[in-house]
Amino acid sequence: MLATEEIEAAAKKLYEAERDRVQIAPLTLTHPEMSMDDAYAVQRAWVDRKIAGGRRITGYKIGLTSRAMQMAMNIDTPDFGILLDDMAYADGDQIPAADFTDPRIEVEFAFVLRKPLFGDDVSVEQVLEATDYIVPALELIAARSYRVDPETGYTRTVCDTIADNAANAGYVLGKTRVKPGEIDLRWAGAMLYLNGEIEETGLAGGVMGHPAHGIRWVCKRFAPHGIGLQPGQVILAGSFTRPVAVKAGDRILADYNSLGTVEVEFI
Repeated sequence: MLATEEIEAAAKKLYEAERDRVQIAPLTLTHPEMSMDDAYAVQRAWVDRKIAGGRRITGYKIGLTSRAMQMAMNIDTPDFGILLDDMAYADGDQIPAADFTDPRIEVEFAFVLRKPLFGDDVSVEQVLEATDYIVPALELIAARSYRVDPETGYTRTVCDTIADNAANAGYVLGKTRVKPGEIDLRWAGAMLYLNGEIEETGLAGGVMGHPAHGIRWVCKRFAPHGIGLQPGQVILAGSFTRPVAVKAGDRILADYNSLGTVEVEFI
């Protein structure tokens, strides 16, 4: 286990990297012994700094739940990050690309809860029953630590990604809301357009067979700590496409067919 002062120092580095828009070396270069528990402790210490500055938790993102994402990131286990109020963008927004380090877009579904969820044996049926509605979503990810360190060629590990708040930087919810029983979510999907050209396609079934499995996973992960998901929280269930790099001048449109579109522009 990392010492408390090491966790706080690592959280400070990530906090400053995001604030200053300057990437840092992966934390595991300095701390090769870092465990996943250490990484989540760093993540929480970083988020606590933001909460102390006035931010508010609005939900969670589940990451690396599809084979597409695991293969893209060379990581084989899911992770989670914490959503904050200043990460929310609206459909149609213009987003300053320079605010983020190595920004990329992912396509997924968000679950908005109406009932609490807690426990290490939550079922898909319980997830759906606790869900108020499901909505198409884009996730904006960023890397505050280098994915590949330019000086050493070192590739960051899952612990670096977790410490980096699972790479979360923002999220955009679409306008079309559906009740869980109104759609077979496994077969819902999207086409992602970058500047008018199709860049990615995918089905939500790519997320562990059903996106609700990602929410089951995070409930199980939280249960030993006495933490559950709360009504009103937004839970991003995981991308079913690989991440697409974006820069200033890029237009992103995700077409979810009958569930509408989600669109942003980077400036």
